Amino acid sequence: MRAYKNILVTGGAGFIGSNFIHYMFSPSSGFKGNIINLDKLTYAGNPLNLEEIEKKEKGKRYFFEHADICDLENNIKLLEKYNIDAIVHLAAESHVDRSIHGPGAFVKTNILGTYSLIEACRTIWKNRKDVLFHHVSTDEVFGSLGQEGFFIESTSYDPRSPYSASKASSDHLVMSYYHTFDLPVTMTNCSNNYGPYQFPEKLIPVMIYNMIERKPLPVYGDGKNIRDWLYVEDHNSAVWLVMQKGNIGESYNIGGDNEWENIHLVNTLCDIVAREISVVPEELKSLITYVKDRPGHDRRYAIDCNKLKNDLGWKQSVTFKKGLEKTVKWYIENQKWAQSIRSGDYLKWMDTNYKER
Repeated sequence: MRAYKNILVTGGAGFIGSNFIHYMFSPSSGFKGNIINLDKLTYAGNPLNLEEIEKKEKGKRYFFEHADICDLENNIKLLEKYNIDAIVHLAAESHVDRSIHGPGAFVKTNILGTYSLIEACRTIWKNRKDVLFHHVSTDEVFGSLGQEGFFIESTSYDPRSPYSASKASSDHLVMSYYHTFDLPVTMTNCSNNYGPYQFPEKLIPVMIYNMIERKPLPVYGDGKNIRDWLYVEDHNSAVWLVMQKGNIGESYNIGGDNEWENIHLVNTLCDIVAREISVVPEELKSLITYVKDRPGHDRRYAIDCNKLKNDLGWKQSVTFKKGLEKTVKWYIENQKWAQSIRSGDYLKWMDTNYKER
């Protein structure tokens, strides 16, 4: 089993990144080293996600670097400054709708940013074998499935949106550095994550807050698009396991074994939220509004994660029912967090606290 002393997490102030850092500081991970969080703090990066960690570990085992992953020189400096021996690359533009309206940012961050990171690793690590670049990707690179079948690690890439195309490009870049330069890498492709700290533009937090505020619940097309849902803590436990035990130069799929039609998910959320805020579920379900489908909207994603389970012994720990209940409760109890994001107040807070970094 591989061990690391100084892990650089890119995009650590985002949804999955902040949850990963929380996980690494929990007893579950067993990690005793340092975490360095590299984040540009764009709209989806929020230091408030890590307020507890900052209070307990800042300057001890947790360090924050406010910078752009596209800055090759700075990446080199950070690897040297902190003697980084592992990178968890999570920083990415990730919202499909935004990629349709503005593909350029996705090309820059997801492709050029990934290049700048792995090139920095190649420059500093040279021929070291006690290091690791772990690349976190998505099942969307595989395209769209029919009614049957699953994505496996060897499924051909077939991205359908600028977002998934940019992630597919970054996947190929990372693997090319393994094959060409012998850079120690591992990669994971995950299904749809959900849980605390998710930026409120994604399906589950959007629906929860719209229900609370009695706003329309927009559902694309006929609502029958299918996604495989994975609780974010289970995702991060899998990433950490792959980093420690996964075969160098290989990829692992991480899924929830949990396929849901969007409309079924929204109806289930109505039931859970209604119970939490003491209203009749039908009152919330009446807010469901079908809207014009998104261009290039993949019909179905479903991941086969048997390689991860059989080879490394991973399994999901949170059922979808329990995960949804925990998620709904978290968003209801943290409405001020979401309000600060949606109002833009957190951007003012970041200007005050991070403008000198």
